[in-house]
Amino acid sequence: SPLLAVCFAASCGVPGIALLTLGVNPLTGALGAFNIFLYTCCYTPMKRMSIANTWVGAVVGAIPPVMGWTAATGSLDAGALLLGGILYSWQFPHFNALSWGLREDYSRGGYCMMSVTHPGLCRRVALRHCLALIGLSTVAPILDITTWTFPIISLPINLYISYLGFRFYRDADRRSSRKLFFCSLWHLPMLLLVMFTCKKSILEKEDKGDLLAESHGRAMEIRLP
Repeated sequence: SPLLAVCFAASCGVPGIALLTLGVNPLTGALGAFNIFLYTCCYTPMKRMSIANTWVGAVVGAIPPVMGWTAATGSLDAGALLLGGILYSWQFPHFNALSWGLREDYSRGGYCMMSVTHPGLCRRVALRHCLALIGLSTVAPILDITTWTFPIISLPINLYISYLGFRFYRDADRRSSRKLFFCSLWHLPMLLLVMFTCKKSILEKEDKGDLLAESHGRAMEIRLP
């Protein structure tokens, strides 16, 4: 029953948020609470109202890795936003390809999905975010989160999912959508594994900061009479 579902959700959600707030940090707990609100009060009702539910759902899926970052660092900085951006973009080829083969079921269930009401937009958005993954991977070393080997090593898998995204956009059939969906299942863990392997270490960043501070100090000494 709805009452049982609400009670079960509350028995999981309330202690979960409390544990995150008291055992990790308040920022991570707040993000968890916000994500529960976003999922239950915005994303779920919007499924029967507007195709915008997919964009809201992508935000819901992007927040958990952001919470992981804030749990480890205590701050909502560029690394958190980059991880969230990667998860956000990845969800569009993943879900749009999946929903393409379920269009009839979504239609009978009364759900407003791009694949049902805007099939052309569904394929364009999937391709657009496949290409966005290449851009986000390139931004990582610019933000000093990974080395420059990350965008280079990740380029083949990003190009491959972009190729399948283009095939899905062009062919608009179940075969191309299935290929894109199954590629998305291994693409994300592979991309994050490469990102983890190529990440900048804390010691490396501290050494870089010390060098900058030392060079700044020397510059100040030269200026002083």
